This record gives sequence, structure tokens and C-alpha cells, in this order.
Amino acid sequence: MHIHAIREQLRALGAKPEHEQRILRDWLQVRSRSSGRRKAEDYLPLSLREGLGEFDAGLRNLVRLVSSHATPDGSARLLVGLADGQTVESVLLPRDGLCVSSQVGCAVGCQFCMTGRDGLLRQLTSGEIVGQVALARSIRTVKKVVFMGMGEPSHNLQNVMEAIDLLGTEGNLGHKNLVFSTVGDPRVFEQLPLGTVKPALALSLHTTRQDLRERLLPRAPRIAIEDLVELAEEYARKTMYPVQYQWTLLDGINDGEEELDGIVRLLKGRHAIMNIIPYNAVDGLPFSRPPDEHAREMIRILHRRGILAKLRDSAAQEVDGGCGQLRARALGPAAPRPIAIHRA
Repeated sequence: MHIHAIREQLRALGAKPEHEQRILRDWLQVRSRSSGRRKAEDYLPLSLREGLGEFDAGLRNLVRLVSSHATPDGSARLLVGLADGQTVESVLLPRDGLCVSSQVGCAVGCQFCMTGRDGLLRQLTSGEIVGQVALARSIRTVKKVVFMGMGEPSHNLQNVMEAIDLLGTEGNLGHKNLVFSTVGDPRVFEQLPLGTVKPALALSLHTTRQDLRERLLPRAPRIAIEDLVELAEEYARKTMYPVQYQWTLLDGINDGEEELDGIVRLLKGRHAIMNIIPYNAVDGLPFSRPPDEHAREMIRILHRRGILAKLRDSAAQEVDGGCGQLRARALGPAAPRPIAIHRA
């Protein structure tokens, strides 16, 4: 169900704008309608009160918790069931964060990611996207939502933007605490500045070498890396939020001196943060996680050379934490696709 359909249901039940706003806030912020100074029976029209039971059941049917896998670092990977039997993953992050999915599967086919193994199966509706937030908030506090789970948000742009708008207005989330992640679809840079809620931007870069990026992200838009960084910088200037560049660190592939030089060349003087994320190993794929000390040394080198960089450990590493791995484990074994990546 889409958010606009949810709103239409409320209006059909007799909700006025202020009633609609209160009910959506109660849903997204997991608040009881009997809390606060005004109980539901004190302010909602009779027709709306009578229809709320069925309406609430429809919201609960959008998403459900299939399983939860916690780790000592404070993360928890959630396998989330949808009404049609499909599943996606959300991740509760340390410091009150949540990573949500925007698609079942993914069409980009990143070579190191399990999500795109079977391609794109379907889009999530805007209701299913925000439903992941309501579900997570029924478990614990969520103050930041990142669109970095299963799927490429730009390929489901209308639904993701509809979800971001609701989360940033009725969901009690600061706009900079909503983070839109993309491999660099041009539509993102056209549409995000037009929204009422302007999220922070995360750009999945992974390498400064054009040829390598096209092999690692075979179906990402073929845009020169320098042009992508310039588009991202333009958005950063408009919103005053730094761009968060994402870099999945692959041992012997994108962790050498050439890449460090490239990062400095691209990002020095930019309104940017480089997030280095050591790889979550996937059985059958020809990638591995570099030694922890090597990753830390890369951060130290970048700092010395004037780049704001952070080492972001992959959440839920202990429970097959890479995007799509928990879902794949639940579905059963399947042969990984063949890959040919030449090491640097």
C-alpha cells in the first residue's frame, strides 16, 4: 500500500487534515491514541473511530517481523516479511539508527553484494518502506534512518521520496537524519532538491578507477566519477549537509596507494565524509575483508592528507550481515554468479 492510498482511506473514513496528521504520527512514532491530553474518542469523528480497527489491521499487515538477529555491538538484523510473502532486511544500528530496504532484490548487480544475485524482484511501496520504521520503533528508539538496505533507492524514487517526506514531517526525524544512498543515478540530483524534505546524500563510490567501478557496479549509470562527485558537491552546497561517500573495502582490490591518491584528488576541499566499510564476506564470492590494521592505516593516511574519513564496521557481521545475506539464508542455498574482477 502506498502512503497516498493510506491517506485516502483515512479521508474516506471522515478524517480531516488534523485527524490524518495525528493518526499518521501515532503510527510512525508508535504512540498510543489514548496517550497525551486528548484521547482518540475525544477528537476523532465517530465514522473514523469505528473504522480504525480495520485500518490499523491494514497497517500491521504491511510488514511483520520474521526474525531478529542481535550482535554484541548493539546492531540487530531484522528479516521483515511483506504481505505477499516476500522478505527484505532492515538493520537496527548502534546509536539509534535504522537501515531500511527500498526494493526486493536489486538491478544494479554490485559484484560484492548478495542482494542483486537474483536481480530486481519488485519495488517496495512507500507504505512498506515507512512500515519498516514503525516496526523498528516498536522494538527500540530510532532517531536516524538510512536508505542503504536492499535495493537501489533511485530505482524506486517516487516511493522513496514519498516515504522520506512522511518521515521528515510526521515521523519526528530531522532531515539530515534521513540519508538517501545511491550509486549515482542522475534523477537523484534532479529530484532530491525539489522535495519538501531534503535528506542527506550518500554516494556509493567504492573506487576512484572508472574501469574498476564499471566492473564492480556493472549496471550503475555510466557517469564519469569526477562528474558524480561534482553533482554530489552541488547538492551538498544546497543542503549544507556533507556528502557521505561509501567505500566497501575489498582486500587487494580497492585498498591500495593508487586509490588513496584518487580519494585525495577527488575529495580534498569538498564538503564530504569518506566512510570506509570493511567487506562482509559472502561464501562463494571472490572477495575478502582486509586486515583491520590495514583499514585503520588507510584512515590515518587520509586524515594526514586532509580528508575527513571514518572507519565504519559493517553492522551485524556476526549474523551474515551483508545486505541480502540473511534473506538468502532464509530462502536456502543458491549458486553465486560467476565474477571476473582483476586485482589492482
